Amino acid sequence: MRIIRYYLPATIWILLVLYLCTIPGEKVPSNPFFEKIHMDKIVHMGLFGGTVFFLCLGVYLQKRMISRFTLTVIAIAAAFYGLAIEYIQKYFAVHRSFDMNDVAADTVGAIAGVIAFNLVRKWWLK
Repeated sequence: MRIIRYYLPATIWILLVLYLCTIPGEKVPSNPFFEKIHMDKIVHMGLFGGTVFFLCLGVYLQKRMISRFTLTVIAIAAAFYGLAIEYIQKYFAVHRSFDMNDVAADTVGAIAGVIAFNLVRKWWLK
């Protein structure tokens, strides 16, 4: 039961990502300016970067260390989670579609999440 406290933020975040990525397409705000700067890709990077960050933080707080292998596995798992969500959008979500560019943004976000975690660990978690 105590282990849950380390992973509760990551669990909540992962469920939030699933919700945000599967809400009906007509409920997603649209703005020509945001489309021009590809804001949806920036959002995808942030969502999956946050996924990696919170998972890494949970592991680190629980074990007081995290290996490069674990960081890599978490980043790959988050990228596959992004791919899985794209298939969910394609086959189950209303007015949503599969977009390989979203998968790429998810993967870049996952890598950025590892970098962000390493910076936070270096500067604040000692």
